[in-house]
Amino acid sequence: MLKIQTPHRESEHEADALALWDGDGAARLLRHDPDAHALLIERCIPGRPLSEAGQDRALDVFVELLPRLWKPAGPAFRPLSDEAAWWLEYMEDTWEQAGRPCERRLLDAALEALRELSPTQGEQVLLSQDLHGENVLSAQREPWLAIDPKPLAGEREFALAPIVRSFELGHSKRDVLHRLDRLTSELGLDRDRARGWTIGQTIAWSVDSDYYARHIETARWLLEGR
Repeated sequence: MLKIQTPHRESEHEADALALWDGDGAARLLRHDPDAHALLIERCIPGRPLSEAGQDRALDVFVELLPRLWKPAGPAFRPLSDEAAWWLEYMEDTWEQAGRPCERRLLDAALEALRELSPTQGEQVLLSQDLHGENVLSAQREPWLAIDPKPLAGEREFALAPIVRSFELGHSKRDVLHRLDRLTSELGLDRDRARGWTIGQTIAWSVDSDYYARHIETARWLLEGR
Protein backbone atom coordinates (compact mmCIF):
# COMPACT_ATOMS: atom_id res chain seq x y z
CA MET A 1 0.00 0.00 0.00
CA LEU A 2 1.34 3.43 -0.93
CA LYS A 3 0.72 6.12 1.66
CA ILE A 4 1.35 9.76 0.77
CA GLN A 5 1.42 11.91 3.90
CA THR A 6 0.48 15.48 4.51
CA PRO A 7 3.27 16.59 6.85
CA HIS A 8 1.85 16.74 10.36
CA ARG A 9 3.32 16.93 13.85
CA GLU A 10 1.74 13.70 15.08
CA SER A 11 2.88 11.51 12.15
CA GLU A 12 6.31 13.11 11.73
CA HIS A 13 8.20 9.94 12.69
CA GLU A 14 5.77 7.33 11.40
CA ALA A 15 8.37 5.72 9.14
CA ASP A 16 10.84 5.50 12.03
CA ALA A 17 8.25 3.74 14.18
CA LEU A 18 7.35 1.23 11.47
CA ALA A 19 11.04 0.59 10.82
CA LEU A 20 11.72 -0.03 14.52
CA TRP A 21 8.79 -2.43 14.83
CA ASP A 22 10.00 -4.18 11.65
CA GLY A 23 6.76 -6.10 11.26
CA ASP A 24 6.61 -7.28 14.88
CA GLY A 25 2.93 -6.71 15.58
CA ALA A 26 2.65 -3.95 12.99
CA ALA A 27 2.43 -3.56 9.23
CA ARG A 28 5.93 -3.70 7.77
CA LEU A 29 7.55 -0.65 6.15
CA LEU A 30 8.82 -1.69 2.71
CA ARG A 31 10.21 1.60 1.39
CA HIS A 32 10.28 5.23 2.42
CA ASP A 33 10.87 8.41 0.43
CA PRO A 34 11.13 11.22 3.01
CA ASP A 35 11.34 13.97 0.40
CA ALA A 36 8.03 12.89 -1.14
CA HIS A 37 6.51 12.01 2.26
CA ALA A 38 5.74 8.62 0.76
CA LEU A 39 5.67 5.24 2.51
CA LEU A 40 5.24 1.85 0.89
CA ILE A 41 3.65 -0.32 3.57
CA GLU A 42 2.63 -3.96 3.77
CA ARG A 43 -1.04 -4.31 2.90
CA CYS A 44 -3.24 -5.91 5.55
CA ILE A 45 -5.60 -8.44 3.96
CA PRO A 46 -8.51 -8.85 4.60
CA GLY A 47 -8.03 -5.63 6.57
CA ARG A 48 -11.01 -5.92 8.93
CA PRO A 49 -10.69 -3.45 11.84
CA LEU A 50 -10.27 -4.95 15.30
CA SER A 51 -13.28 -2.95 16.51
CA GLU A 52 -15.53 -5.39 14.63
CA ALA A 53 -14.36 -8.24 16.86
CA GLY A 54 -16.17 -6.85 19.91
CA GLN A 55 -14.83 -5.17 23.01
CA ASP A 56 -13.48 -8.08 25.03
CA ARG A 57 -11.94 -9.86 22.04
CA ALA A 58 -10.29 -6.55 21.08
CA LEU A 59 -8.93 -6.16 24.61
CA ASP A 60 -7.51 -9.70 24.42
CA VAL A 61 -5.62 -8.63 21.29
CA PHE A 62 -4.37 -5.36 22.80
CA VAL A 63 -3.08 -7.16 25.90
CA GLU A 64 -0.97 -9.41 23.65
CA LEU A 65 -0.02 -6.71 21.14
CA LEU A 66 1.02 -3.74 23.27
CA PRO A 67 4.09 -5.35 24.93
CA ARG A 68 5.41 -6.23 21.48
CA LEU A 69 5.12 -2.61 20.34
CA TRP A 70 6.82 -1.19 23.44
CA LYS A 71 10.34 -1.21 21.98
CA PRO A 72 13.06 0.86 23.65
CA ALA A 73 12.65 4.35 22.21
CA GLY A 74 15.66 6.19 20.85
CA PRO A 75 16.23 9.89 20.15
CA ALA A 76 14.33 9.75 16.83
CA PHE A 77 11.01 10.08 18.64
CA ARG A 78 9.47 13.13 20.28
CA PRO A 79 9.27 12.68 24.07
CA LEU A 80 5.84 12.46 25.62
CA SER A 81 6.98 15.16 28.05
CA ASP A 82 7.47 17.57 25.13
CA GLU A 83 4.05 16.71 23.70
CA ALA A 84 2.42 17.22 27.10
CA ALA A 85 4.12 20.61 27.42
CA TRP A 86 2.76 21.59 24.01
CA TRP A 87 -0.77 20.56 25.05
CA LEU A 88 -0.45 22.60 28.22
CA GLU A 89 0.60 25.67 26.24
CA TYR A 90 -2.41 25.72 23.95
CA MET A 91 -5.21 24.04 25.89
CA GLU A 92 -6.44 26.81 28.16
CA ASP A 93 -6.23 29.58 25.54
CA THR A 94 -7.97 27.40 22.98
CA TRP A 95 -10.77 26.54 25.38
CA GLU A 96 -11.24 30.22 26.18
CA GLN A 97 -11.51 31.05 22.47
CA ALA A 98 -14.00 28.22 21.98
CA GLY A 99 -16.27 29.64 24.65
CA ARG A 100 -15.45 27.06 27.34
CA PRO A 101 -17.30 24.15 25.66
CA CYS A 102 -16.99 21.87 28.71
CA GLU A 103 -17.14 22.33 32.45
CA ARG A 104 -14.07 23.89 34.02
CA ARG A 105 -13.43 20.88 36.26
CA LEU A 106 -12.59 18.72 33.22
CA LEU A 107 -10.07 21.21 31.88
CA ASP A 108 -8.53 21.60 35.34
CA ALA A 109 -8.28 17.81 35.74
CA ALA A 110 -6.53 17.50 32.37
CA LEU A 111 -4.07 20.29 33.14
CA GLU A 112 -3.30 18.86 36.56
CA ALA A 113 -2.75 15.35 35.18
CA LEU A 114 -0.36 16.52 32.49
CA ARG A 115 1.64 18.67 34.91
CA GLU A 116 1.97 15.90 37.49
CA LEU A 117 2.53 12.88 35.24
CA SER A 118 4.97 14.27 32.69
CA PRO A 119 8.02 14.72 34.98
CA THR A 120 7.47 11.49 36.94
CA GLN A 121 7.38 8.94 34.11
CA GLY A 122 8.82 5.47 34.17
CA GLU A 123 10.83 3.71 31.46
CA GLN A 124 10.60 5.35 28.04
CA VAL A 125 9.32 3.09 25.25
CA LEU A 126 7.89 3.60 21.78
CA LEU A 127 4.21 4.54 21.99
CA SER A 128 1.55 4.89 19.34
CA GLN A 129 -0.67 7.67 20.62
CA ASP A 130 -3.60 6.82 18.33
CA LEU A 131 -3.67 3.03 18.67
CA HIS A 132 -7.36 2.15 18.90
CA GLY A 133 -9.84 -0.36 17.51
CA GLU A 134 -9.78 1.08 13.99
CA ASN A 135 -5.96 1.17 13.74
CA VAL A 136 -5.42 -2.56 14.15
CA LEU A 137 -6.35 -4.63 11.10
CA SER A 138 -6.74 -8.31 10.34
CA ALA A 139 -3.95 -9.70 8.14
CA GLN A 140 -2.51 -12.90 6.73
CA ARG A 141 1.04 -12.78 8.10
CA GLU A 142 -0.37 -12.34 11.60
CA PRO A 143 -3.97 -12.30 12.78
CA TRP A 144 -3.78 -8.59 13.67
CA LEU A 145 -1.35 -5.80 12.77
CA ALA A 146 -1.13 -2.22 14.02
CA ILE A 147 -1.14 0.59 11.45
CA ASP A 148 -0.87 4.37 11.30
CA PRO A 149 1.45 5.12 14.24
CA LYS A 150 1.61 8.59 15.71
CA PRO A 151 4.77 7.85 17.69
CA LEU A 152 6.05 9.25 20.96
CA ALA A 153 8.61 8.10 23.51
CA GLY A 154 7.08 7.80 26.96
CA GLU A 155 5.89 5.53 29.72
CA ARG A 156 3.65 2.54 29.07
CA GLU A 157 0.61 3.88 30.94
CA PHE A 158 0.09 6.55 28.29
CA ALA A 159 -0.39 3.89 25.61
CA LEU A 160 -3.78 2.96 27.06
CA ALA A 161 -5.33 6.39 26.45
CA PRO A 162 -6.54 5.88 22.86
CA ILE A 163 -7.87 2.41 23.66
CA VAL A 164 -9.75 3.53 26.77
CA ARG A 165 -11.51 6.25 24.75
CA SER A 166 -11.98 3.93 21.73
CA PHE A 167 -15.73 4.54 21.51
CA GLU A 168 -16.15 2.09 18.63
CA LEU A 169 -15.60 -0.63 21.27
CA GLY A 170 -18.52 0.72 23.30
CA HIS A 171 -19.33 4.19 24.54
CA SER A 172 -20.68 4.23 28.07
CA LYS A 173 -19.21 4.84 31.51
CA ARG A 174 -19.22 1.10 32.10
CA ASP A 175 -17.37 0.40 28.83
CA VAL A 176 -14.72 3.08 29.43
CA LEU A 177 -13.96 1.92 32.97
CA HIS A 178 -14.01 -1.73 31.88
CA ARG A 179 -11.30 -1.03 29.30
CA LEU A 180 -9.22 0.91 31.82
CA ASP A 181 -9.56 -1.79 34.48
CA ARG A 182 -8.85 -4.76 32.19
CA LEU A 183 -5.84 -3.23 30.49
CA THR A 184 -4.16 -1.93 33.64
CA SER A 185 -4.80 -5.16 35.52
CA GLU A 186 -3.66 -7.57 32.82
CA LEU A 187 -0.67 -5.49 31.73
CA GLY A 188 0.43 -4.68 35.29
CA LEU A 189 0.18 -0.91 34.85
CA ASP A 190 -0.65 1.89 37.27
CA ARG A 191 -4.39 2.58 36.96
CA ASP A 192 -4.23 6.14 38.30
CA ARG A 193 -1.47 7.14 35.88
CA ALA A 194 -3.25 5.55 32.92
CA ARG A 195 -6.47 7.27 33.93
CA GLY A 196 -4.70 10.64 34.27
CA TRP A 197 -2.97 10.38 30.90
CA THR A 198 -6.26 9.45 29.25
CA ILE A 199 -8.04 12.47 30.73
CA GLY A 200 -5.15 14.74 29.72
CA GLN A 201 -4.80 13.60 26.12
CA THR A 202 -8.54 13.20 25.57
CA ILE A 203 -9.26 16.80 26.57
CA ALA A 204 -6.26 18.04 24.55
CA TRP A 205 -7.39 16.16 21.45
CA SER A 206 -11.04 17.11 21.82
CA VAL A 207 -10.43 20.79 21.03
CA ASP A 208 -10.71 20.38 17.25
CA SER A 209 -11.99 16.82 17.05
CA ASP A 210 -15.06 15.67 15.12
CA TYR A 211 -15.75 13.48 18.17
CA TYR A 212 -15.69 16.33 20.68
CA ALA A 213 -18.89 15.36 22.53
CA ARG A 214 -17.80 11.74 22.98
CA HIS A 215 -14.35 12.78 24.17
CA ILE A 216 -15.88 15.10 26.78
CA GLU A 217 -18.14 12.30 28.01
CA THR A 218 -15.17 9.92 28.23
CA ALA A 219 -13.15 12.40 30.30
CA ARG A 220 -16.14 13.04 32.56
CA TRP A 221 -16.66 9.31 33.20
CA LEU A 222 -12.98 8.84 33.99
CA LEU A 223 -12.94 11.78 36.37
CA GLU A 224 -15.93 10.31 38.20
CA GLY A 225 -14.69 6.72 38.02
CA ARG A 226 -11.94 6.63 40.62
